[in-house]
Amino acid sequence: MHLHRSTGWRRASMIAILLAGSCFSAAASNPSLAPRVLVPLPLGSISPAGWLQDQLQLMGDGLAGHEHDFYDYVADSSWLGGSSEYSDLNEGFPYWFNGLVPLAYGLNDQRLKSQVSQSVNYVLSHQQSDGWLGPETDNSTRNIWGRFPFFLGLAQLAEAENGTDASTQILNSMHKFITLMHAMLEDNYLGYVAQPGQNLDDQWGRARAADMILGLQWLYEHDPRSNTQIIFDCMDLLYEKASNWSNWYTDGLYIKQDLDTVPINITEYYYPFEHGVNVGQGLKFGAVIQRLTRQDSFGDNARTAVNWTFQYHGQPSGVVIGDERMSGLSPVRGVELCSVVETIYSLTYLYQTLGDVEFADRAELAAYNALPVMLTPNWWAHQYVSQTNQPISHTFDSDPFYNVDTEGQHFGLAPNYPCCTVNHPQGYPKFVSNSFVRSGDNGIAHALLGPTSVNTTTNSGVTVTVSVDTLYPFSYELVYTVQSSDDFDFYVRVPSWASSSSTISINGASASQVHADSSSGLHHIAVSKGETSIRYTLATGIRVTDRANDTVAIYHGSLLYSLPIGENVTTYSSNYTGAPTGVEEYDFYPTTTWALAIDPSTLTYNEASSSAILPNPVWSLNGPPVTITATVCEINWNLTGGYAPNPPLKADRKCIGDSFQTKLVPYGSARLHVAEIPTLSLT
Repeated sequence: MHLHRSTGWRRASMIAILLAGSCFSAAASNPSLAPRVLVPLPLGSISPAGWLQDQLQLMGDGLAGHEHDFYDYVADSSWLGGSSEYSDLNEGFPYWFNGLVPLAYGLNDQRLKSQVSQSVNYVLSHQQSDGWLGPETDNSTRNIWGRFPFFLGLAQLAEAENGTDASTQILNSMHKFITLMHAMLEDNYLGYVAQPGQNLDDQWGRARAADMILGLQWLYEHDPRSNTQIIFDCMDLLYEKASNWSNWYTDGLYIKQDLDTVPINITEYYYPFEHGVNVGQGLKFGAVIQRLTRQDSFGDNARTAVNWTFQYHGQPSGVVIGDERMSGLSPVRGVELCSVVETIYSLTYLYQTLGDVEFADRAELAAYNALPVMLTPNWWAHQYVSQTNQPISHTFDSDPFYNVDTEGQHFGLAPNYPCCTVNHPQGYPKFVSNSFVRSGDNGIAHALLGPTSVNTTTNSGVTVTVSVDTLYPFSYELVYTVQSSDDFDFYVRVPSWASSSSTISINGASASQVHADSSSGLHHIAVSKGETSIRYTLATGIRVTDRANDTVAIYHGSLLYSLPIGENVTTYSSNYTGAPTGVEEYDFYPTTTWALAIDPSTLTYNEASSSAILPNPVWSLNGPPVTITATVCEINWNLTGGYAPNPPLKADRKCIGDSFQTKLVPYGSARLHVAEIPTLSLT
């Protein structure tokens, strides 16, 4: 996740236009934050169900749920009194903690909760006398960045334990820390901006400042105490020296072309804005700062950030190509797993804050495609980077990436670098915990579609429970059982890809057409006190999107589809001391032809039967009960250096033999896949 050579970025400072510059002095008088369009619910309000319950349980039973037992960068972290860190940023434990908290409380799993409580009790009981959280003991080695994900984890834990002594202890610790952080930031940005002669790697904290500002906003809204001024001062000071994503996403500065074609002195200079994980986290910068400054231009810039990122550097699976630096649109280049989970979280935050349905659509796209394809079905192994066209997964002869090694694309405990091992657990748990939101004075909305349940109250105090029975995204019918203590407003999100034939039926009455808000995509349902049954049926069709070099990406609903490739899986030990038997390395080799061209005019969707039962794990080859039939033919397209190069130019594509029919499969279920498919006319 971190560049392992000099980038040239840590010169005296970046050019002025890429620094946030003078602060907006939001704390000058009567400080407050701009409201969110949709308000997240406290952790623990929402539980997974159906296949999402299966996925979180696999995570708990797999690598995420056992790192505390054996993985040095958690079990022997310096945060817990040990001595193991993969870098002097000391970020490994905070990453893990930020993901394990929502996993433990999403599952309500006592073993995982014990890992959380043991860890947080140690860290808080060892909080230093001046308020510092973490193992660093003097100002020369204190880097605020590692506190960002830990602070987010503490906020979630305080919500989940609201009203308990544990929550009080957490909040006391957070206030003690921000008092120290305030003093450090006022002391020439100590621990945030490198001082002359100081060996402080400040690029990560400054590029990801929005995460800490977001955490401070949470503290202000939930438990400000008498520290409102300090909280707003800290937000202003962090913003003042942050890498300014809002300036980066402007015409004339943002690099829209393939970065491999740009002079290296330019790309190295702007590296913090090109790093794939920074981009995933930076997408929410504008929305976070809009809340602080109340200036709508920042929200507009966040919209530009999302549009440009995916237009010029996006995978069809809904994430940014960055291995580790952005490159362009080649299906050969990789996306980092850390970037995937950070992008999902940023997109959910953007939907809640700005209310544009596109953000929720994109969050689902990434969660239902880019995330599962990078994990083995049992959630014990992962990739560091994944390619859009990946017909083989192993150790390459040579790699096509910017600074990821030849093992980065195979599946294992910690291929290439350890950060994704500790950071990946936040993906589905945070997706689930943000799936329902409050809307207005008396509303609850189902924002991210999938099988979940919620037990909460509206802002006006109506008690609401909702359970969702659905196979979504593998089927388009969602059945809601709603119970409420009084009348309230219920909303369901209508994805942008849904057609006007989508319907709602209340308590068995005739179905009526949905009418989604043009901005949020929310359809309103007036729900009466008592029990209500809602049947929500989405209608859609196949979507074919043009990609570079006469290739296409094929979608149905929120699922991307891939050519089917048979798998021969080789496993071998990770040779990690103390590791459970489930810790193995995986290489995937193709057993069927993958070098195919497709005729997009021949596509037919094969829906799941009404009696379909999803297997566990669902994200396994041939697991999902949906396919798309297509006519294809084999073409001359061979591996180079152990990976699939860019598809041959259209002029060089010719069928080898007769065309035939095949069935495309959901991308997330296919560790071997080709999702930017070359086209030919075959009819």
